[in-house]
Amino acid sequence: MKGAALVSQLRVYTINEGKLDEFVKGWTEFVYPLHYKFGFTTDLAEVIEERSEFVWIVSYDGPESWDAKQAEYYASPERAAVDPDPAQHIAKTERWSIMSVLPKR
Repeated sequence: MKGAALVSQLRVYTINEGKLDEFVKGWTEFVYPLHYKFGFTTDLAEVIEERSEFVWIVSYDGPESWDAKQAEYYASPERAAVDPDPAQHIAKTERWSIMSVLPKR
């Protein structure tokens, strides 16, 4: 059963100087597959090296609400076990809910 609507969030993380590679490694090895396990999709994941930023779009389109699914993810033993936690390298987090305006094909 699908949720009421697809929810997507644009996330921009400013990474501590010199830690972008470590962050990306941890995100790729742990965060990305764990989000997938919990029913999220990653629509984009890019770095802006000259700004030490990591930009990604994460989406959820399932039976639970976005907030409930996020809470489940962050409270999971799998998330707690991520070591080293790439979040330690984040200096600033920005998050926005986004909605596509592209016409359906």
